[in-house]
Amino acid sequence: MFTLHASGPVPSYNIGFVSTRFAGTDGVSLETAKWAEVLAGLGHKSFYFAGLCDRPAEVSMVVPEAFYRHPEVLARHERFFGSETRSREDTLWVHTLRDKFVEDLYRFIETFSIDLLVPENCMTIPLNIPLGLALTEVIAETGIPVIAHHHDFVWERKRFLINGVNDYIDKAFPPGLPSIQHVVINSIAQADLASKCAVSSTIIPNVMNFEQCEVFLDGYAGDLRSRLGLSADDIMVLQPTRIIQRKGIEHAIELVSRLGSNATLVISHASGDEGDAYAKRVRDYAELLKVRTIFAEHLVGEHRGSNAQGEKLYSLADMYHQADLVTYPSAYEGFGNAFLEGVFYHKPMVVQNYTVYTADIRPKGFRAVEFDEYVTDATVAQVREVLADKAARTEMCERNFELARKYFSYPTLRYKLATLIANAFGPEEQSDIEPAATE
Repeated sequence: MFTLHASGPVPSYNIGFVSTRFAGTDGVSLETAKWAEVLAGLGHKSFYFAGLCDRPAEVSMVVPEAFYRHPEVLARHERFFGSETRSREDTLWVHTLRDKFVEDLYRFIETFSIDLLVPENCMTIPLNIPLGLALTEVIAETGIPVIAHHHDFVWERKRFLINGVNDYIDKAFPPGLPSIQHVVINSIAQADLASKCAVSSTIIPNVMNFEQCEVFLDGYAGDLRSRLGLSADDIMVLQPTRIIQRKGIEHAIELVSRLGSNATLVISHASGDEGDAYAKRVRDYAELLKVRTIFAEHLVGEHRGSNAQGEKLYSLADMYHQADLVTYPSAYEGFGNAFLEGVFYHKPMVVQNYTVYTADIRPKGFRAVEFDEYVTDATVAQVREVLADKAARTEMCERNFELARKYFSYPTLRYKLATLIANAFGPEEQSDIEPAATE
């Protein structure tokens, strides 16, 4: 049995987040931080198990082999996918590391008196197979309550279709154990999980804290445009994503090309974990279309501050504040954090109609310049109209902000997490929690 940590009339629980990493600005790390913030408001304490972690040491357990880019894990991963078989040596490696993780997870649960586990995507996408197997075994052995937060399923990525580890994937990505409540971030994933795995789930979309006070310009980023080489008359088009293929950055380049010579594309992030081939493609395409493109990752940090050379760094929020237009031409997204961010900072958005946007976001009434698969004359004309008409632009951005505050803000997350915890431990957690907006 797991201990209840009483704190006044409502029980307080120790929540154990588990993933391959909790660090940086990837979607899993960002959403985990939001969940932890809301859980703290409900009276719970959060702890972290990961291979790479930037959370406080006193609430974290770091096991380097849990990181999906640990050299040993990455080398095996590359052998597991692309071939329909695996070697006996690889099988023994999986079981050996799984056994280590089982011991590590038990130690994590005991050290921090964990009452409920929240695996963050590590039982969803098979980037670290021994970790997913170990979690499955620990959950099966203990019956500990679990909220499994799924962001990207294996069937959503073409590169995982051919593999030699399907037996492990069927067992643990995700497992259908009775103490697990499954959470997905969109309705399409919910339907797929039900049809492919016969597993029911709750939808909790990605959120932002739209209740907090608007972050106003304070002068810190007043020199950002000049550091980017932009004048007051230049149109700053922000692509606030990593440079990876599914982000469809070619569309943003074409759009800027057709807007005219005073438009500049600013890309906020580097290529990250997925190599540099696509980044080269983006640079070559921008040069081919003669589009002024600024790769600004050297100016953007997780927070305001300075780099190792003492040079001033800006936050992503500063980039949004300075932008005139935000492009989000992704072919696929599990949800779309950058869309919510653009809405939060009251910026007009250009969006490719990726599936989750079409199914779960646009029907709420959001307004954006939308296109299907390629930029058209109508797309360019709509962007020009939005940029030219300040009153219409302001009305559109205000409408989007209010809709996001209704559907994709902390009250939605608070209500749904309280309900899931009530399902696990009892109804006390539902007191004084208003139902989330769903229509």
